[in-house]
Amino acid sequence: MVFKRRDRRPVWKIVLEFFWPRGGWGRAAKYVKHRLHRLPDSPEKIARGIFAGVFTTFTPFYGMHFVVAGTIAFILRGNIIAALLGTFFGNPLTYVPIGVISMKTGYFLLGRHGGDDHEVHRSLAGKFLDAGENLKDNLLSVFTGKPVEWHELQVFYDEVFFPYMIGGILPGIVTGLVAYYISVPLIRAYQHRRKGALKAKIASLKKKKHRQADEAPKAD
Repeated sequence: MVFKRRDRRPVWKIVLEFFWPRGGWGRAAKYVKHRLHRLPDSPEKIARGIFAGVFTTFTPFYGMHFVVAGTIAFILRGNIIAALLGTFFGNPLTYVPIGVISMKTGYFLLGRHGGDDHEVHRSLAGKFLDAGENLKDNLLSVFTGKPVEWHELQVFYDEVFFPYMIGGILPGIVTGLVAYYISVPLIRAYQHRRKGALKAKIASLKKKKHRQADEAPKAD
């Protein structure tokens, strides 16, 4: 194949680059910021998209964050591309603190005992795996004939998904609003500077063209 990698990466390297991209998360953040600044929309519309993306990272809809962020951005009349880029606020380095904050807030709002950090981590990791294993077994039961069991999925919904979903709303809104109000002036300043640079470049090209036109008869 023409576009196939010549050097096939080993599995350990693929996993490592998922948690730490080539060039580091700092470089990845700069790329996202660069793309956000160059979007052809008003600063407010782009910032509404960023709000939608950041807010979405506080929801438990893993695997559907792009869909959720795009939908919220559409409702808020924000930039959908900015919303998709905004979901990169959630990454392997931030998902644990985001999950812990959302879970603890959810348990508090629901009047439940959230337990210590170890139990919260267990809720995010162990119970998530238990639910996945339960779902896999239920799908395979069509071929194996084993009885369908929904206990682990029920536990996951009651103790993880629902508290996470409720608890993520408030910190998601707060963090999204912070991102919004920080983004608007930064994007506006970048766009003004970029417009100024484009005008200067166009003026320089016109000046060069006029100079060439003036010099053309003299060459004859």
